Amino acid sequence: MSSAFPLRLCCHFTITLATFLFSGHGQAAPVDIGAEIPWTTIEAEAMQTSGTILGPAYGPHRIEMESSGQSCVRLGRAGDYVEFRATAESDSLVLRYSLPDAPAGGGTSSTLTLLINGRPVQTLALSSCNAWLYGTYPFSNDPSLEKPRNFYDELRLKHMKIAQGDLVRLEKTNDDGHACVIDLVDVELMPAPLAPPAGSLSVREFGARGDGVADDTAALRVCIVRAQEMRRVVWVPAGDYLITGDIIVPSGVTIQGAGLWHTTFVGDAALYDQPARRVRFKLTGEDVHLADFAIFGQLNYRNDQEPNDGVVGAGCTGASIRRIWVEHTKAGAWIYNGAQLVIDGCRFRNLLADGVNLCVGTHHSVVENCTARGTGDDCYAIWPAPSDQGHEQRVEKPGHNVIRRCTGQLTFLANGGSLYGGADNVIEDCLFTDIATGCGVLISTTFQTADEEGRVDNTFSGTTQVRNVQLLRCGGYDHTWAWRSALQICLDRRSISGLRISDLEIRDSLSDALSVVAPGRAKGQGTLSNAVLENVVVQNVGLGSTTGRGLWIRSDASGQLQVLNSRIPELRNESGDFEIIMQP
Repeated sequence: MSSAFPLRLCCHFTITLATFLFSGHGQAAPVDIGAEIPWTTIEAEAMQTSGTILGPAYGPHRIEMESSGQSCVRLGRAGDYVEFRATAESDSLVLRYSLPDAPAGGGTSSTLTLLINGRPVQTLALSSCNAWLYGTYPFSNDPSLEKPRNFYDELRLKHMKIAQGDLVRLEKTNDDGHACVIDLVDVELMPAPLAPPAGSLSVREFGARGDGVADDTAALRVCIVRAQEMRRVVWVPAGDYLITGDIIVPSGVTIQGAGLWHTTFVGDAALYDQPARRVRFKLTGEDVHLADFAIFGQLNYRNDQEPNDGVVGAGCTGASIRRIWVEHTKAGAWIYNGAQLVIDGCRFRNLLADGVNLCVGTHHSVVENCTARGTGDDCYAIWPAPSDQGHEQRVEKPGHNVIRRCTGQLTFLANGGSLYGGADNVIEDCLFTDIATGCGVLISTTFQTADEEGRVDNTFSGTTQVRNVQLLRCGGYDHTWAWRSALQICLDRRSISGLRISDLEIRDSLSDALSVVAPGRAKGQGTLSNAVLENVVVQNVGLGSTTGRGLWIRSDASGQLQVLNSRIPELRNESGDFEIIMQP
């Protein structure tokens, strides 16, 4: 077979692509992928323990599937522990844990004791009130609906002293009947609190107390008004600031905190059933900026008829969201009709929906160096929905957005990185791990991107790119779609043209590594064209499912895919209307 001619495969072939590749070719070599991680993660199953190691185990509605590496440790009795030797100095700790739910919902509580070198230093109060969902999307807090998910929550501790070589133990305090499952621990050396910017206005000058008890909403709002008038920065010193309503951030305003470990805006659990009383920073104008603080909401259910809390971009231009830590809100950052926006260095944790969604008309925006963990929808998504959501008609087609050097992991619904349409969007230099409820990367026309009148059409256009990406233990069980591959092209509402996937490594996929499926075939929308896979390497497939194909073309797909310089262990084309063009 001469290498001068491409190999064309169509209809009912099963073949090993490596057979056609020269030795050493097809080496995907991700370099500098994922976010910069200032903490060290210690997996519970790698610690010394007297508890019970669970997993690895696979399948929907299992706690192991929502665990890193699909393994965790159960501490069932008083005295059960996990412990590890610190490899570096640290003064903060994040614990990812699970407690059982109450029989009727609402959560349970328990305690662990933190010991350093055998000396008790702190009692950790744990709760599952913000975990556990049941039934089908958008889910419920009612255990009788079964099909549980969202098993885990996290606790962050700070201002402790852990020296290199210290023995750190987490020990179950008492026999309360509530077994505690530990997934992992992050340890980190916190940066010192930042100093106030020169000439800034402090919220303390306007009556904010920052004690987590007094309501600081009014003080922050007044400070923002004055800062805009005087063209000065809003300064929020270290503290916990109780917020019970929308914080509108207008043109020219910067809100600067002392650091994401030091300045925290917290929600009131007693008011969080009222959407208007949640913690929400709404970016509404030009040249608006948020930096160096945390947002800790109190949301424990999902209702898509209610507005998002966390950070909302409402027609913002030239905005930035830098080094913000968001937990227990619906979405971390939901941006509609944003332009020239930068989201950088943020941590999105334990959310009911997406980490970041660049939605509606958002264009020429960048999400970079962010981490997302424990999200209840896509870690990062670009969805150019046709709705204007109350804003003027867009003059530019959404697109030219980039998700780069980001890490996503441990979803309890959906995918790592998702592209649903738009022009020339890119996912690059990213790492997605333990996406056990969907794809590491999904390219799909499942969601609406055009209106019925044809005035708005945000279907894929130009060249959509996924490059220099690593997918580790992805391709899990989606509650609606069953098993999804680590990377999937889904032709649903619309066909897709103009796709280039390059320098991709897929390792230990839970089901298939790559797939092309076309549920829209009945509507005439199942065609893939002008699509290329290049420098793709697949290693070890099908950890959790009965199928483990390297590249699967489902019978409903039509079109063409070019495969260049790739190593994929098994190719299966079940469609008579789909052609694979291989260039060894």
